[in-house]
Amino acid sequence: MRKMAIMLALAVAVMLMAPAALADDAAALYKTKCASCHGADGKASAIGKKMGAKDLQDPELKKATEAQWIEITAKGKAKMPAYEKKMTADQIKELVAYMKELSKK
Repeated sequence: MRKMAIMLALAVAVMLMAPAALADDAAALYKTKCASCHGADGKASAIGKKMGAKDLQDPELKKATEAQWIEITAKGKAKMPAYEKKMTADQIKELVAYMKELSKK
C-alpha cells in the first residue's frame, strides 16, 4: 500500500513538472533554430530581415491559425528551412506555442 502511494505521488509530480519542461524545451528549440533570424524576443534580426524573416508580432502572422504556424514551421517557407524531419510533431507544436506567446509581446 505504501509503495503504491509513493508511486502515485511520483507520477503526479512528474505530470506537474511536464508543462514546465516542455516550455523549457520550446525555448531552447527557439533559441537554437529560430532566434538567429526571428530574434530572441520575436523581433526579426537584421540578418533575418535580409532573408525575408518576419517579426513574430507581424499583423499577418498574428492572423494566422495555429495550424498555419505549424505547417510553416514543419514545411518551411521561402528561405526558412523545413523542420518536419529535424523535430517531432510535438516539438513543433510546443515551438509554435512558444512563438505565439512571443508574438503577443
